[in-house]
Amino acid sequence: MMLRSNDRVAVLLHKGIQGTQGKTGLTFTRYRSDAVVAIIDQDCAGQSFRALTSIACDAPIVSSIVEALKYQPTVLLIGIAPSGGVLPEAWLTEIEQAVDAGLSIVNGLHTKLTPRLKDRLKPGQWIWDIRQEPIGLKVGSGAARSLPCLRVLTVGTDMSIGKMSTSLELDRVAQKRGIRSKFLGTGQAGMMISGDGIPLDAIRVDFASGAVEQLVMRSANFDLLHIEGQGSIFNPASTATLPLIRGSQPTHLILVHRAGQTHIRNFPHVPIPPLKTAVQVYESLAAGGGAFTACKVAAIALNTAHLDQEAAERAIAQTQTETNLPCTDPVRFGADLLLDAILNTEPAI
Repeated sequence: MMLRSNDRVAVLLHKGIQGTQGKTGLTFTRYRSDAVVAIIDQDCAGQSFRALTSIACDAPIVSSIVEALKYQPTVLLIGIAPSGGVLPEAWLTEIEQAVDAGLSIVNGLHTKLTPRLKDRLKPGQWIWDIRQEPIGLKVGSGAARSLPCLRVLTVGTDMSIGKMSTSLELDRVAQKRGIRSKFLGTGQAGMMISGDGIPLDAIRVDFASGAVEQLVMRSANFDLLHIEGQGSIFNPASTATLPLIRGSQPTHLILVHRAGQTHIRNFPHVPIPPLKTAVQVYESLAAGGGAFTACKVAAIALNTAHLDQEAAERAIAQTQTETNLPCTDPVRFGADLLLDAILNTEPAI
């Protein structure tokens, strides 16, 4: 299953616009705003989504699925991720109302909805439970290193700092330049936006690098691949970075960092090393001490969403001085500088 170009999407975002659990839905509205016809959030109903989020999406915010139905959606997308992946019963009731009204469902939660709702589906309706392990997986073999295309992997100093957005922005500017470019989603939001990819956090660790490898290999006819990064080698809870590196065999890395962050957000006792050290760590990890092809960090993507314009520009200039690498905020200022750095850096292949 995947979203079609003509689907009209209502995004379920209760408590997600101004809370901490709406990353999936907010990102979807940023990059697929053309598809969004209504946003459901009982706390923000009637307010301007653009004013609340600075995202260029003018879909109305409504309080319930019943109210959203007057905008004629064809799909309900669950854009919230409650702790533990379990939806409150009231929200499950709304999802059932959506199905009964003829809507299909896009579900990025670990909890599958198909077993609960399949008997309610009418012909033409579907449920896309994204977090399912693909079939036919094998262990990784390093095969992607043989591909002629450029493979750009975003890596981070922490989780949830903008790796997906950086990859999406890079793909956007590359396509505008006429480059045969493709974004490869590795998480639920990236898959919702692109309609393709793998749910890396639903794949058994033994097959994780193999799953990434399969994803990259089946996209080998493109000239430039943007692999969505996950997690961070510096976060003690993260296991996603290494299989992404091994499976994609990147030719270039983009290091993503939140300006001013000095410690892992959920583990304040764990410091983030200086960015020059982070660059060295990721380059060494990618090369594997010579077992794999050398790979350079081409540039720094700096998340400055929490800073005003002047402070953001100062932080970018400071980072460039500190690392001697090109740096910008690709969401705020565009990704052209990052793409130029990639295209002007010879891959070691």
